[in-house]
Amino acid sequence: MIAIIDYGVGNLFSLSSSLKSLGLETEITRDPQMLRKAERIILPGVGAFADAKQKLDDTGLVPVLREEAEKKPLLGICLGMQLLFDRSFEYGEHAGLGLISGDVAFLKEDLQDPTLKVPHMGWNSLRILRDDPLFRYVHSGEYVYYVHSYYARNCTPDTLAFSDYGGVAVTGVVRRGNVWGTQFHPEKSGDTGLRLLRAFSEI
Repeated sequence: MIAIIDYGVGNLFSLSSSLKSLGLETEITRDPQMLRKAERIILPGVGAFADAKQKLDDTGLVPVLREEAEKKPLLGICLGMQLLFDRSFEYGEHAGLGLISGDVAFLKEDLQDPTLKVPHMGWNSLRILRDDPLFRYVHSGEYVYYVHSYYARNCTPDTLAFSDYGGVAVTGVVRRGNVWGTQFHPEKSGDTGLRLLRAFSEI
């Protein structure tokens, strides 16, 4: 069973529907015992970093999340991926979960082409840097769907794939141990996203 953490942010229905379309047992939950029983955990998220982190803290699930990440696969999606990092500079400086080393910064500040719009929204080619079980059914050059204004940086050792946007290597996929993150939305990335979610279910 894959547990999707419900902490008040994220399009839980779309993600749950995508997983169920693959025939995977899925539970949307904020029950600590359900997270402990799950075989895999997904941390979704949309919105602002500080607000999401506060809501996650308020659930009391952070200690459970840290504990379970030592034992089983955890996947952070979009803002859920950003929360995995040490800190974010979105409207101030805010501490993350510290499960992956690096920072989250405003994409606009690093764009070489100032005419490009932020948020980075739409389809972009995923460039795989190193092999990983998450890419079992996905190949470099396939397109995935992004919607974000902030991105992870200073995380090269844990970066598995990226997408180019305005001369910036936007961190697309990260991993440290049992913890993975995708800046793009697999549940909005068509067949490519579904294949990636299937691979996650088999890790």
